[in-house]
Amino acid sequence: MSKLRIGIIGCGGIANQKHFPALSQFKEICEMVAFCDIHIERAEKAAAEFGSTDAKVYENYLELLKDESIDIVHVLTPNVMHSPITVAAFEAGKHVMCEKPMAHNTEAAAKMMEAWKKSGKKFTVAYQNRFREEVQALYKSCEKEELGDIYFAKAHAVRRRAVPTWGVFPDKSQQGGGPLIDIGTHALDITLWLMNNYKPVSVSGSVFNKLGSLAEATEGNLFGPWDPETFEVEDSAFGYIKMDNGATIFLESSWALNILNAKEAATTLCGTKGGAEIISGMGYKDKELVYNTTHNGRLVEERRSPVGNIAYFDGSNNSPEVLEAKQWLEAVREDKEPLVKPEEAFVVTKILDAIYQSAETGKEIIFEKE
Repeated sequence: MSKLRIGIIGCGGIANQKHFPALSQFKEICEMVAFCDIHIERAEKAAAEFGSTDAKVYENYLELLKDESIDIVHVLTPNVMHSPITVAAFEAGKHVMCEKPMAHNTEAAAKMMEAWKKSGKKFTVAYQNRFREEVQALYKSCEKEELGDIYFAKAHAVRRRAVPTWGVFPDKSQQGGGPLIDIGTHALDITLWLMNNYKPVSVSGSVFNKLGSLAEATEGNLFGPWDPETFEVEDSAFGYIKMDNGATIFLESSWALNILNAKEAATTLCGTKGGAEIISGMGYKDKELVYNTTHNGRLVEERRSPVGNIAYFDGSNNSPEVLEAKQWLEAVREDKEPLVKPEEAFVVTKILDAIYQSAETGKEIIFEKE
C-alpha cells in the first residue's frame, strides 16, 4: 500500500510542537508532501525539516488543495480559519484532521459537518488528551459502569497565571475567544466522552476580562508579561450545563485567575457507585487518577500509578500525540472510525458557544430538541 500523502495548512506553534514530530514517527506509512502558511518562511522551514524530498510550499491553501495526490489535510491554523479551510478540503476530496476546537462558533462548525457528510471522507478533531493513559483507564471504568450513574461532573481548565503570549491567542478576531475555547475545550471533551453523554438541554455562562486588562496582573505570568492593551479575549469563563438525563456539568476555565488549586485537562466525575478525579495541570509533576468509593463500611481512595506529565511531545511512542496520530492514520488506511468523532466535537463547540452567548445576553441558552 502506498504511503498516505499529507498536506499541512498552518505551520506555527501547534504544528511544530505536536503534529510534525508525531507524524514523523510514521514515515513508513505517511509523508508530509505539502506545507502552507501565510508566512511563507514558516512553510519553507517546515518543508526543509519535516517534508518529503519533493515537498511543495504554498502561501494560499486553495493552491495546496488543488494537488490531487494529497490524501489528508491537517488544519492547524487560528480558530476562525478552521471552518473555511476544512470545508474547502472536503470539497477537494481530502480527509481532514482539524486542530481543536472544531470551530469558533456553532454556525461555522455546522458548515464543517455539512461538508464532511457530503464528502464521504474521514474527519476528526485533535483532542489528544483522550489518549492519555489515565484518561483511557477511567474511560474503561466508565464503560464497565464502575462509577454507576454519573450525574454530576466538573471539567477543569484553570491556570493561575499562564496566559500565552505568542501567536494570536489574545486576538479575538482570529481566535474567537480565550481560555474557554483554548483549554476549556479539552476539559469539556474528556468529561463528555467519559460520561458518554452528548445531549445538552441548557447552558448558563459567565465570562470575565478582569485580569487581562490589568497591567499589574501580568506579574508572575509563566510565559512573561502580556500586553493588556491588546488583550481582547476573556481571562476566565465558567459554564453550568444541564443534560437531557438530568446530569449536570460545571466547566471552569482560565488563563489568569487568583486561585491556588489550578487544574487543566482534568475532570471530576460523581456517580451513584463512586467517584473519580483526574488531577493534572502545570502545577502537578505527575498526572493522577484517583477513585473514591466505599469498602467494608469505610470511605476509601484508590490512587492509580502516576504517569509522566507530558506537555506536547516527549519522543516516546506512547505519548498522547503519537497515539493520536497513529490512530488517525490507521482510521484512514483501514477505513475505520476515528476515536474522536465529528459529532462529538460538534457538541463541544455548541456548548462553548452557548456559554459565550449566555454571558453576553445574561440568559440561559435552551437547545432545541433534535
